[in-house]
Amino acid sequence: MFSTINGARVLYGRRQGFNRVWAGLKPYVLISKATAAEKILSSSKNIEKGRDYDLLKPWIGTGLLTSHAAKWHQRRKMLTPTFHFKILANFVEVFNKQSFVLVRQLEKQLNNSEGFDCTIYATLTSLDIICETAMGYPIHALEKSDSEYVKAHEKISEIILERLQKFWLRPDFIFQFTQAYSEHEHCLKILHDFAYSMIHKRREMYRRRKQTKSLESESVTETDIEETIGQRKQHAFLDLLLELSEDGQLLSDADIREEVDTFILGGHDTTATALSWILYLLGTEPAVQERVFQEIDGIMGGDRERHPTMAELGEMRYLECCLKESLRLFPSIPMLSRTLSTSVDIEGHHIPSGTNAVIMLYQLHRDPQYFPNPEKFNPDRFLPENSTNRHPYSYIPFSAGPRNCIGQKFGALEEKAVISAVVRNYKIEAVQRREDLVLYGDLHSVRIK
Repeated sequence: MFSTINGARVLYGRRQGFNRVWAGLKPYVLISKATAAEKILSSSKNIEKGRDYDLLKPWIGTGLLTSHAAKWHQRRKMLTPTFHFKILANFVEVFNKQSFVLVRQLEKQLNNSEGFDCTIYATLTSLDIICETAMGYPIHALEKSDSEYVKAHEKISEIILERLQKFWLRPDFIFQFTQAYSEHEHCLKILHDFAYSMIHKRREMYRRRKQTKSLESESVTETDIEETIGQRKQHAFLDLLLELSEDGQLLSDADIREEVDTFILGGHDTTATALSWILYLLGTEPAVQERVFQEIDGIMGGDRERHPTMAELGEMRYLECCLKESLRLFPSIPMLSRTLSTSVDIEGHHIPSGTNAVIMLYQLHRDPQYFPNPEKFNPDRFLPENSTNRHPYSYIPFSAGPRNCIGQKFGALEEKAVISAVVRNYKIEAVQRREDLVLYGDLHSVRIK
């Protein structure tokens, strides 16, 4: 399906940057031009996610990713402080710890001359990181990939992708009669039960901390407030939600569960895909990889084991350019969609309300007007002197506008931590040539050694 949609754009929509298709009785407009994408994504009215996101709702409910406008506005305002840079700084230690678990696991492949699928390692590493930062509980996916939770997460993702690609499986009245439906429901029970168990445990811990503090002092001073902020930084995302619920924000356990599951879903597969592609692309360009190594080695003083601070990760600017260029070529989410609440006029074309507008990031990021020789992996595109005047909607791997990704800084820090650890300890070589890769809607396999 991914190849078909991209082919339709190349054949019919390249000149204008958009074209129309139908899925049954539902109209879709495929957009691959920066000015047209801006018209859709910058709107404060057209912020309803596309219909395809409905397939996620049995798992993540109507959390920040899938909620309708009114609920989204409320939740976005509530959750934005939980991604403050001081809180993100505390997560860096989890990023570093799990990155070096990955480094140790990769030792098993040192004598593998045939190469190995790096997507498996990237997927399990990102799951370890997102679960520990989300729930404060390490699941050790890299070391225990056969755990019930890990398997349920992998299986339900496969089922959702299959429903997305096979239009006849989308209606619930058809899907419920398939074998996949039984597996889907079984996975949901495992995932939801685990999330609720963590909510109950962390809520009890929170109340005990609060009770202990109230016994220590009957008055609250400015110092107490500063200490509380410091303690918040040490908590998982779940703890921050529990604090909000206990402070009168009216978040039920179900509300908290859907936001935790949304955080895990949004930060797992996307990061795994990004990590896999940057490892592969560095393996295709030894000179770029060496430049990344020299930058990191200089910042870390030649120490392969020391964990970088948040400030040191911020200094890895060429690595950041590489990550951006990787996301340009292979965005973790290749398409974004909005169901238009109001009609839109784009370059003389009237797009009526109710239409599903799909932003084709894979093609948008290959516009030669902004990215000459667009298929080339060239991190220098993102050096400040080369990117200052570029159209702001020509590169949007984390979406853009009011409903952009709330966790994009989290993801960027995580990717820097993981790649800096791997590149400090190993040289990477790609086994497959780029021209031999077959692209799907998700990442199947890329091999390195």
